[in-house]
Amino acid sequence: MIVFLLRIVLMLLSIVAVSMLIPLGFAIYHRETDTVFAFLLPMVAFLIPGILAFIFKQKSKPVFSMKAGFVVVASSWILACILGALPLMISGYVPSFFDAFFESASGFTTTGASILSSVEALPVSLNIWRAEMHWLGGMGIVAMTVALMPLLGIGGFTLIKAETTGPDKGKITPKIAQTAKILWFIYIFLTFIQIVLLLLTDMNFSESVFHTFGSLGTGGFSMKNSGLASYSPAAQWICTVFMLIAGTNFALYYLLMQKRGKEFLQNTEVKVYWSIVILATAVVTIALLPVYKSFSTSVRHAAFQVVSVLTTTGFATADYVQWPQLAQSVLFLLLFIGGCSASTAGGVKVVRWTVLFKQMMNEIKRMLHPYGVFTIHLNGKAGRKDIVYSVAAFIFLYFLLVAITTLIASLNGVDLLTSFTSGLALVGNVGPGFGKVGPTGNYGFYSSATKLWFSFAMLAGRLELYTIFIFLTPHFWKR
Repeated sequence: MIVFLLRIVLMLLSIVAVSMLIPLGFAIYHRETDTVFAFLLPMVAFLIPGILAFIFKQKSKPVFSMKAGFVVVASSWILACILGALPLMISGYVPSFFDAFFESASGFTTTGASILSSVEALPVSLNIWRAEMHWLGGMGIVAMTVALMPLLGIGGFTLIKAETTGPDKGKITPKIAQTAKILWFIYIFLTFIQIVLLLLTDMNFSESVFHTFGSLGTGGFSMKNSGLASYSPAAQWICTVFMLIAGTNFALYYLLMQKRGKEFLQNTEVKVYWSIVILATAVVTIALLPVYKSFSTSVRHAAFQVVSVLTTTGFATADYVQWPQLAQSVLFLLLFIGGCSASTAGGVKVVRWTVLFKQMMNEIKRMLHPYGVFTIHLNGKAGRKDIVYSVAAFIFLYFLLVAITTLIASLNGVDLLTSFTSGLALVGNVGPGFGKVGPTGNYGFYSSATKLWFSFAMLAGRLELYTIFIFLTPHFWKR
């Protein structure tokens, strides 16, 4: 079994290594000789073992348990973050391991929190790699491997369940490998469309690729110190739309492909998601009218920041910590929500808050009608009876991790707002918060030990907490 699991992990890492061909191409094209070797060395070092693992197959495949799935997914993501950090370290632009690992973990978990004070000082290839980590982590490196290597079908669904976000983790087709292929096809198609649209604005090819990877991966790394504020309103609106798309359950897009649009529109989570976006954008727009003196400018900045925070992308077109308190309060509350399940967004997820809200309403009804029978309905159907317990346990663990992360952040002598929003933004994979970690700040001032914990918090948040926590629990390793 150990050899079998090792083969899977090596093949997963080889997929990540192959993906370095994209930033390597940019390095060669832009003649960035100092980064060519930085990509070649780790790519070859991780690709060769992966190829050997693929060639030398086992004659028999052991039974793939959920425990094995946790081991593969958790170890693969941790090792992928180490692999992603190597180009940053080897190139010398981020020489500290803790800084490079934090930046890589932030990339793969689509958090977008950075330790860099000037991203414009980085070569184009390194910036593309930072954004590509968003793109790979958004849909999931395990999902990509399952799609490309059907031989993992024996435990493919187990792996996908351990990596996919949200409480509902089902198949849209009978075969999990086919499901993964469809989701990745939709993801790649949207990527191509956004790159083309951004090229029609004031962005060049590198900038279009970079911001597409960040938008669809709901990442948030910036290529410029001023973020997307440096680009035209058209580019900002395009990114807003695609962040909104990325924050929606990708399985629902398959329904649209099957001409089942009615089911898409009846989805409870989507309706709540859109309601939050519209209401929050309206409130922030009203708050910003005295600031920008223009409705079009106000609604553009409001929609962008609302969608960016809700989908946990973390892009910014303005320094919202300077906005009126009403606008800041709305964005602060959005830090608690997150996007839809099975999307590239992080956070608690809209569906979980919807379940708790419906349960609250049922409790009120039960107090008025003690003998009544009340159930939670999602998408027009009665939900599982145990879903409330599952959601409640998740949210308790989520905010427990936020609380611990806040305490650890406070050990660095920062104010409460900075500490608390650091915890919220990192566990929720949002990126920027408030205070010193606002849209114009970064996480570089934290200590190395704190950054290591932050990396753990980001990984735990991306993998829905349980995968990482179970993996690191001593009881898990007992026979």
